Amino acid sequence: MHHHVSSLLGLCTMLLAGATAAVEPTPTPAKVSDIALQAPDTALPVAVMGCGGAYFLANQGPLRITLSKRETSPQAQPVRAVLTTPDRQVIADVWIPGLADAGAAVQSVTIEHDVASAGVYALSLTAPGDRYGTRFQWMLETNCPRYLLETSRGHRDARHEEPLIIANPNRDVNVFFFPTAAAFALEASGLPANSPGVTLRDHAGAVVLVQPPNAEQTAQAKLPADPSRQAPWQVTIPAGGAVINLDHLTRWDSQSEYRDQSLWTGQRDAWFDFFSNRKLLVPYRHTRHLAPGETAAVTFTVNNQGKSPKLVTLALEFPPGAKPFTALPETTLEVPPGESRPVTLPCAAPPAGETRHCRLRATSGDFSTFSTLVLKSGRRDQLYDFTPPLVLAPYLHENDQFAYDVDYPLGGQPYFDLENRPVIYSGNRIRTWRDGAWTPAVVNLADNQIDNTFARARVSKIAFDRDNWYYTIAADQDQPVLLYSSDLGKTFAALPLPVNGAFDIEQFSGHNLPDGPPPIMCHTVTTERDPQRIWRRVHDVNLLLPKKEGGKIVLPEPITVSRSGIGYSAHSGIPSSMVSRGDNVHLIWAEATDPADKTIPGVPTYTATCNRQTGTLSQPALIGYGPPANDVHNTPCITIDSKGYLHALVGTHGSTFLYARSRQPDTAAQGWTETAPLGEKLSQTYVGLICDQNDILHVVFRLARPPENTFPAGSSSSLSLMSKPALADGWPSPRQLVLPAFTDYCVYYHRLIIDRGNRIFLSYDYWSTYWFYRNDQAKSRRALMMSPDGGQKWRLASDQDVRGKQ
Repeated sequence: MHHHVSSLLGLCTMLLAGATAAVEPTPTPAKVSDIALQAPDTALPVAVMGCGGAYFLANQGPLRITLSKRETSPQAQPVRAVLTTPDRQVIADVWIPGLADAGAAVQSVTIEHDVASAGVYALSLTAPGDRYGTRFQWMLETNCPRYLLETSRGHRDARHEEPLIIANPNRDVNVFFFPTAAAFALEASGLPANSPGVTLRDHAGAVVLVQPPNAEQTAQAKLPADPSRQAPWQVTIPAGGAVINLDHLTRWDSQSEYRDQSLWTGQRDAWFDFFSNRKLLVPYRHTRHLAPGETAAVTFTVNNQGKSPKLVTLALEFPPGAKPFTALPETTLEVPPGESRPVTLPCAAPPAGETRHCRLRATSGDFSTFSTLVLKSGRRDQLYDFTPPLVLAPYLHENDQFAYDVDYPLGGQPYFDLENRPVIYSGNRIRTWRDGAWTPAVVNLADNQIDNTFARARVSKIAFDRDNWYYTIAADQDQPVLLYSSDLGKTFAALPLPVNGAFDIEQFSGHNLPDGPPPIMCHTVTTERDPQRIWRRVHDVNLLLPKKEGGKIVLPEPITVSRSGIGYSAHSGIPSSMVSRGDNVHLIWAEATDPADKTIPGVPTYTATCNRQTGTLSQPALIGYGPPANDVHNTPCITIDSKGYLHALVGTHGSTFLYARSRQPDTAAQGWTETAPLGEKLSQTYVGLICDQNDILHVVFRLARPPENTFPAGSSSSLSLMSKPALADGWPSPRQLVLPAFTDYCVYYHRLIIDRGNRIFLSYDYWSTYWFYRNDQAKSRRALMMSPDGGQKWRLASDQDVRGKQ
């Protein structure tokens, strides 16, 4: 019996084509068989429970992979399998549908591909609606001599652990793994009755220990540190199955050589050193447009993830008959352990209408893989315009789809001074565009005697005052400091801050401009974490109002705002806690409550106004509750319009944001409109809010379970936008700006910015719940988009968009 999935594959193909610009060359798609349905009693000699995938060190010739899936729950569970080439081009994207009434039936699919160039192929397995993989078992069979499995589920809000759940009813199973030099513990639980326990062997096959189970049918052992261990070691699981937990293989700590990498295989001969060679050469693939007559230097990076020096041989591979268009500066590199070395390829623009490509191969010992460089003729940003939503797909992000390639730093987001000059705090350096380059500022800290441009960031925001001084917050050793610059970001001085915790500093959000240095809020935790309520901790909330005296910054005593703050969540949205006009500083914060009081509908959100001259704080005004209660995700946000009215959003975690407006301009103390939801049953989290020069409010957020599902099965979360006139009633429906590559949980680490010319910038970095995909990412995927017209049209921001007319 067969189930054909052409309709699912066709739907997926159409979705991928939605906002994708074709980038050549593309490999021949793999041949995917129909899905075979086998009887429930079909034997799976060895099956694994949990999502993850595999890596195949494939040589030239045919590659064959058969994936089998058995569902273990009455609920139908689809599985998605994505196979990529060494340069991470997708050659198969297979959705195996769920079987609601199939009992323990087994589905299998075979993927075949003719390997043209040796390297590491990757196969990821995800399960819509089951990110931990608890509702199915899977097994791989392959003709590839060397391969590793990786047990990598979706993330949990807890210590990362990936227990190996092995089902092997009829035979012993070996698990070959990398042995840590540190001490480690092993537990094998769920062993069947009369089990002899587990056997541990070293790299030569010599028995290290045989551990029988205890009365609870769990075998436990601890081994001391031993730096002489060599890979691979093996643990033998007797017939009947077990759950294996092993330090540095399924759980990790600061002593782990290779954090978060649950790599193993079932055959000794299949083992290969992927640990020290992981991401040996990145990016996996890079596309660049060059205008006629333009030249460029494209840089790849060779990484040594190992513990000893690595000699890497480099070579360029061009299509048959093609004339080489670039050359290597050197063909061998010696890379110290834990370090990286750049490989820069000089390139010139190809003739109009022509595409050039080559492979850059890196070889270390018997490990070899490659990256691909694609050059096209044309303006660098010619593909940057897109019609939202921008549809991400596995390994098809902004560079792959739009040849997105920029010089501005991507680790942070741009802020714009009073003359609209950009400033970016990225990679612990504050950079401005001057003298034709993104130049780091000199920062006077005790912490950076070796490199005086280094400043460990405590916030990524840059703030400004009426004199166009620049401000941000960093750390000098363990001391938080306010950094300030009076010379347009060339140099920064430091002022120690008297409090420590989670900081926010007032950034420009459309109509605010503090008279003096920008105010600062600090949330300092005062209680221990409750493991039963991981999102609840009580904080002191303090307001700092820096002043200028004699060309320097001084700090009066902090003003206590609250002793019951819930904290400040800044990784996505980085919401504005403060907005100023003249001497008035308007604040917003949220508070923790008594968990025993079940009548409280959410996190209470308060506002107040502080006068800078007197230091007096108005009576806090409760404007609403953001569900659920005692959740730091529910950080609120505030902004101000051109008339001085304040606009507040009550943050939520998976519920609809609540909106309120001050009844009087420039004060939080004269009442607020009743809070109203932004829509019906919107699952919103991570608020970012601005007000543009036309008094249009724009809010960007993660929207879970959007109405337009982009996948054949499962649900996802988009990065979405809502906009409305500041004084109008009601909000329109959300507009999706970015759609994810995978189903299930994701976050976008988004930051919403507006410049002095009314352009909106949105920085984002898509993060999937699935460890396999994130472990395999070559680098941060942060990108920057820009709207010149109030959020109607969008494009990926070019260098000129960020630098302006300087």
